Amino acid sequence: MEESGYESVLCVKPDVHVYRIPPRATNRGYRAAEWQLDQPSWSGRLRITAKGQMAYIKLEDRTSGELFAQAPVDQFPGTAVESVTDSSRYFVIRIEDGNGRRAFIGIGFGDRGDAFDFNVALQDHFKWVKQQCEFAKQAQNPDQGPKLDLGFKEGQTIKLNIANMKKKEGAAGNPRVRPASTGGLSLLPPPPGGKTSTLIPPPGEQLAVGGSLVQPTVAPSSGGAPVPWPQPNPATADIWGDFTKSTGSTSSQTQPGTGWVQF
Repeated sequence: MEESGYESVLCVKPDVHVYRIPPRATNRGYRAAEWQLDQPSWSGRLRITAKGQMAYIKLEDRTSGELFAQAPVDQFPGTAVESVTDSSRYFVIRIEDGNGRRAFIGIGFGDRGDAFDFNVALQDHFKWVKQQCEFAKQAQNPDQGPKLDLGFKEGQTIKLNIANMKKKEGAAGNPRVRPASTGGLSLLPPPPGGKTSTLIPPPGEQLAVGGSLVQPTVAPSSGGAPVPWPQPNPATADIWGDFTKSTGSTSSQTQPGTGWVQF
């Protein structure tokens, strides 16, 4: 991945101390107790910057910002930055002067929080570098990425509970079927306790039902007197007069004295 043209600042700590360290005699690591911690060689500001994949630890003057030393870091953890074995506030960094000369110096923070931020800033940067490299590889070779396999492995089975599915379908999707009517028109039964009404003819007349004469019905609340038959309105009494006269049929004319029309 090519380096970008701009430089970003990852971390700034205003108080850092630099120490001369003795050569490491064995591979057991550096120990800050072997340094002269009460006599730092230099004190100033620390700034971590990033440009592309590289990170840079810069030691600068607090007031003028003049660069005292710089340590390029290509990976973390690595030989460019190492932690000491007896403290979390001290590190050993490898500085370079740009002419190929290198030296190892010790740095220390007065606050443990500053040392934690220094460590995390380097970790986050190189996590980002690793992700960018993986994305670049996937873009070049998209077919080599991991594929999602949804097939059954050998001997793998699944279990389906069909009984519960049928019960749910029957409860939700199958409404109760109404019985079909036998005739073309279905009639509702009369209400419970209901009585059929009987037509009452006019006074002095009888009602013919099925060829036999029926006496007028006496209402219980009338004291034994027959209920009078409703008389036609004089204004509409002759509403069928013209029709019956025009037909000339004797079967549709009104019989005198009965008040009934035969059809």
